[in-house]
Parts: sequence; structure tokens; C-alpha cells
Amino acid sequence: MTDLECIFAGFGGQGVMMMGQLLTYAAGMVEGKKVSYMPSYGPEMRGGTANCTVVIAAENVGSPVVTDPDAAVVMNQPSLEKFEPTVREGGVLIVNSSLIGIKAKRSDIHVYYVPANEIATELGNDRVANMVALGALVEATEVVKMDSIVESLKKALPAHRHNLIPLNRMALDRGAEIVRKNGK
Repeated sequence: MTDLECIFAGFGGQGVMMMGQLLTYAAGMVEGKKVSYMPSYGPEMRGGTANCTVVIAAENVGSPVVTDPDAAVVMNQPSLEKFEPTVREGGVLIVNSSLIGIKAKRSDIHVYYVPANEIATELGNDRVANMVALGALVEATEVVKMDSIVESLKKALPAHRHNLIPLNRMALDRGAEIVRKNGK
């Protein structure tokens, strides 16, 4: 895909905004595409609802509002229930199966069940679950190169956190591997 409209959704504290920011940085700053990013928070920052939209285009972006996304990454069950119906036919849905115990209802979209939290725990840091999910999205959509996401980490993370970039790369790769194993 060259152009993509995407929603990332979950609870505050799950790294939902970071996924959107990294995809925006990768597409816009690293790969030179036109992008928009729009965050939305519930009443609480940590533990409340959080989602963001990202629009990536070859031409100028007319609006950051996304109502029928090409792809959605859902990190919790309320997000699955809210955003699954909105994904365009033929679109991509990444489901954090570590925290979502139900299956998607639709058969006209590509659904990937990614045990993001379990993989993050295996890697030794629960905080990279979002990177596992982002890796799955990037692999499923091919909207940016994985190396562009890693380059974006260098810009998004403060210098004293750059030691975490190899761990984040492993998490991205593990998410991509889930998509490859389940067929794009």
C-alpha cells in the first residue's frame, strides 16, 4: 500500500500514541510522504481510553479524520468492539490476542491475532508490546520499511533511551514474523 488511513486504539499506557507517532515519523520524516497524526484521549491519561489516527499519502492530506480506516491496531477488547466495524472491506486488523479473548466477527478483512503482551514478556520488557503490534501492522500493510520505524525510534526516544532500540527492533521483528507465518 502506498497510502494508508489507520487507527491505533487501546488503554492509556499501552503505547498507542507512540505507535502512531512512530508510523508518522517513519512515513513523513524518513520516507518523505505526506502525513497527519491526530491523538484522542479519554478522561484519564493512564488507564483511560486512547486512540490516534494516522493518514499517510503521496499527496497532501486533506483531513486527519479517519472514519473508515484501511487498517486498525486494537490493543484491548473495547477497542476491538468499537473499531472492527469501521475497517474497510479488504483492510487489515491487528488484534492484541494477549488481552482480547474474543475473535473478530468479520470475514471480509485480514485479521492477525498477535499475542503482543506475551511476546513482550518473552523479550524481557512488557513495555514493548506496542512495538510487537506495530511490527505486525508494518508487515501486513508494507506502508513503510521496518528500517524507517527503527530510524524513527532514534528521533522519538531521548538519547538516554537509545539503548532500548535493539529491544524495540526485536519486538518489531517478532510482530512481523506473526504476520508472515499467518500469510499476508
